[in-house]
Amino acid sequence: MSVSASWYLTLAAVLFTIGAIGLLVRRNVLVMFMCVELMLNAANLTFVTFARRLNDIAGQTAVFFVLVVAAAEVVVGLGIIVSIYRRRPGATADDVHGMKG
Repeated sequence: MSVSASWYLTLAAVLFTIGAIGLLVRRNVLVMFMCVELMLNAANLTFVTFARRLNDIAGQTAVFFVLVVAAAEVVVGLGIIVSIYRRRPGATADDVHGMKG
C-alpha cells in the first residue's frame, strides 16, 4: 500500500502556507528564519514527489542544490541574527535598520 503523490503535495502546500503565514505575521527574527526554512522544505518535498512520480532524478538533484543554498543561508543568516541580538537583546524584524553603517 503506497501513499499517493497528492497526499505529499497537499502536505507540501500546507507546510508552505504555514511558513508563509508565519513569515508575514511574526516579528521575531528567529521565528521568521524558521518559517523560511519550512517553506524551503515544502518546496523540497514537492521536488521529491514529482521526481518519484516521474521516475526522474532531476527533482532530487534540485533538492540537493536547494539544501546547499539553504545551508549557506543558515550560516549567513544566523551570523547576522546573532550580531543583531548581541547589540540589542529582544530585537524584532523592524530593528534591522540598525544594521546601517
